[in-house]
Amino acid sequence: MNRGRRLWLGVAAAWLAAPLCADLQPAKAEPNLEKRSMLALENASQALKNAREAYDKGDNAQVEALAKEIRESVELAGESLRETGKNPRKSPKWFKRAESATRDLMRRLDAFQQEMSADDRPLLDGVKEKVQQVHEDLLLGVLEGKPK
Repeated sequence: MNRGRRLWLGVAAAWLAAPLCADLQPAKAEPNLEKRSMLALENASQALKNAREAYDKGDNAQVEALAKEIRESVELAGESLRETGKNPRKSPKWFKRAESATRDLMRRLDAFQQEMSADDRPLLDGVKEKVQQVHEDLLLGVLEGKPK
């Protein structure tokens, strides 16, 4: 009985310690476009965290899949804010939040890429370019007042 209980506790502890999987579906289901953008960026952040863990375990296929999810999340965030039709200079709240989140994401992606071996670094090149593009569009929108 004691052995069975220890096994159950071990399984429960492993389940609770497992990293949360990034999932873009809740963001896609959010009807509020501004909130959708933030949910997508939170998903990108979680996907980056999971990608680091997968890389530490040597699972490059998982890193590649998570890099794709980061890219899709950032694209969704940018598209959602564009779809609001709001002028970022007149209603900057969500645009500034997204700009700040993409800046942070770029910094973390760059740090992660520098920690990778030289052979693995190209896995993140496309993602970094997309995050940079969305970040610049958001920044220009806030500074110039044009919906980007």
